[in-house]
Amino acid sequence: MANLYTNPNLSEGAQAGIDLPSTKVPPKSKPIITDVVVNGVQISEQDILAEAQNHPAENPGQAVQAAARALVVRELLLQQARALDIIAAPEQHDDGSETEEDAAIRELIEQEVDIPSASQDECLRYYENNKARFSSEPIYEASHILFSAGPDQLTARSIAKARAHDVIKLLQDKPEAFADLAMEYSACPSKETGGNLGQLTKGSTVPEFEVALQSMQAGQLSEHPIETKFGYHIIFLNRKIDGNTLPFEHVEETIRAWLEAASWSKAVSQYITILAGSAEIKGIDLLGTDSPLVQ
Repeated sequence: MANLYTNPNLSEGAQAGIDLPSTKVPPKSKPIITDVVVNGVQISEQDILAEAQNHPAENPGQAVQAAARALVVRELLLQQARALDIIAAPEQHDDGSETEEDAAIRELIEQEVDIPSASQDECLRYYENNKARFSSEPIYEASHILFSAGPDQLTARSIAKARAHDVIKLLQDKPEAFADLAMEYSACPSKETGGNLGQLTKGSTVPEFEVALQSMQAGQLSEHPIETKFGYHIIFLNRKIDGNTLPFEHVEETIRAWLEAASWSKAVSQYITILAGSAEIKGIDLLGTDSPLVQ
């Protein structure tokens, strides 16, 4: 066999003693997944690869593994539905009609899995422990003066920051001049209304601007220029309307739906675990700690 590569750092004698791999035949790649079999029923590689399109992942191997688990779970449920002679009429949904197999799986779960209802006490307890989730967002009424400079314009940003500092000093002595100074210096169209941005809620502005608003009190001028990708801002917070916690009565049904959805997932996962425990599954570890049964 002829060597196609010579290491220049080795002597000729040393070269002769090296057993280099053949470059004529490329090494065979390791398969992403082996044969997957559920109680003697093989799930085809073609079906797994097609299902992988529905499982976004960091790499193709993870997507294929997730697809294989999903198809194994489906096969387990279908086999159990057939064993119980379960047949159901497909239902029509907004995203299309069920298949007969999907309908059988749905009916199987409805018959075999007991999903407890959430009581009012459970809903109230969840509400009391998670009140922040049921509060309306605060509203800010703010004005600003923008000294514009792009992220890559280092010299322009340095000048903009210096000018913003100078104007802040003017405003600290004469705050009533904000609108006039906005008209003179601001690069934002809001200068036509004295820099007024109207009412702002979460997500209305870039994160840096939003963080500055959250730290300010009504009637306060920002103590230093606020840097964003647009340049430097001087902010005046005209008014702040705190968020209100929604009454329990307004969110009780939403909480009940959340709790029952969580119960459904847990109960179905436990049911699938029981089926998997009594099944013969080859090619994949369905009961591993990193293998969620219900997603």
